[in-house]
Amino acid sequence: MPTKDSRSIHNILTTVRTIALVGASEKTNRPSHEVMEYLQQHGYRIIPVNPRLEGQKVLGETVYADILSLPEPVDMVEVFLAPERTDAVIDQAIELKVPVIWMQIGVINEAGAARAEKAGLTVVMDLCPKQEIPRQGIPAVGAEK
Repeated sequence: MPTKDSRSIHNILTTVRTIALVGASEKTNRPSHEVMEYLQQHGYRIIPVNPRLEGQKVLGETVYADILSLPEPVDMVEVFLAPERTDAVIDQAIELKVPVIWMQIGVINEAGAARAEKAGLTVVMDLCPKQEIPRQGIPAVGAEK
């Protein structure tokens, strides 16, 4: 069962440092762009993933086609895709043993979440870290409380 427990969310957001953001957009009015920028401002390293933008830069970071192409391990995969397009990303995250899969608000894939959890990954679903960081009172990464 995907976590919505406040303590678990707090733990994730205070231990994760590098995030692959799947569904990254170069369009500044898109939620994925806004969340990526917010997370960067809070000290997280965000690696954008979008096959359409592969090789381009979004918010100063090179975009990769998929999470299997990433140049370094990540602590979390954040998913901004329609639910029916999430299975491949979930399976790649399982293959790479990424500790956390975070599916954005409205991105619900119960079967995929169950597969990931069975493989030992933590799953957050139907929540937004941009909303959870202030709700949890989490300071920017590296900032003193």
